[in-house]
Amino acid sequence: MTAQNEDKDWFADGDAYEHYIGRWSRPIGRLFVDWLGQPAGLRWTDIGCGAGALSATVLERADPARVTGIEPSQGFRSVARATIADDRAEFRAGDAQTLPLDDGEEDISVSGLVLNFIPDQERAIREMCRIVRPGGTVAAYVWDYAGDMQLIRYFWDAVGDLFPGAAKNDEGKQFPICQPEALADLFRAAGLQAVETSALDAPTVFGDFDDYWSPFLLGQGPAGAQCVALSEGDRERLRNHLKGALPIDPDGTISLIARAWAVKGTR
Repeated sequence: MTAQNEDKDWFADGDAYEHYIGRWSRPIGRLFVDWLGQPAGLRWTDIGCGAGALSATVLERADPARVTGIEPSQGFRSVARATIADDRAEFRAGDAQTLPLDDGEEDISVSGLVLNFIPDQERAIREMCRIVRPGGTVAAYVWDYAGDMQLIRYFWDAVGDLFPGAAKNDEGKQFPICQPEALADLFRAAGLQAVETSALDAPTVFGDFDDYWSPFLLGQGPAGAQCVALSEGDRERLRNHLKGALPIDPDGTISLIARAWAVKGTR
């Protein structure tokens, strides 16, 4: 998934993204596809598909007629094509705000962990609706940054304790649509019917503190960017503060929850 934002490219490195968030996003994708409960044989579009994790999950669990992944990053599209050997999958260049698909061409359009990064979210939802046939489904999910996406929430709470001036960078504040009410309102405003939301929770178990901490040093996402922007001394202060705040078990493991909010509606 590439952040479609004119000023920031937080997720350009696929390997770093995998270490930071990608490994936790796949179980959420499985929960999402199962929650949608769609019949087999449908035409799916995965908007902001990145390296194809959600597309692969749809292929594995929903038995679609086809899946079309839309992704602006050539690098991520190349990874998706190289790793998904299924004739039902196709990956195209495109922006969520101007999808390269005809009206009513798809049965279902989905977007995983990208909606909050799109500059014009209302336009993106209208595009997701446009490409779906009447009676089709539009759905998305985003991390619960302000609540139980705990690995990120612990980080920003620690930043707020130590560096109050950086609180404006907190993803919980930057992305107000990442709440069930806001997502439902966005979908209803696009004219979608029977709008529903749900929490999707997956465990995130870190082997030790370094397993938790080291991904932030890769500069991925707003949290990673905040971490690498600190001086070495301030970064060490943050590290120590987090080590004292996290629920570290006697064996050194850290058991947290990654929550995403999902939303779906009928065109």
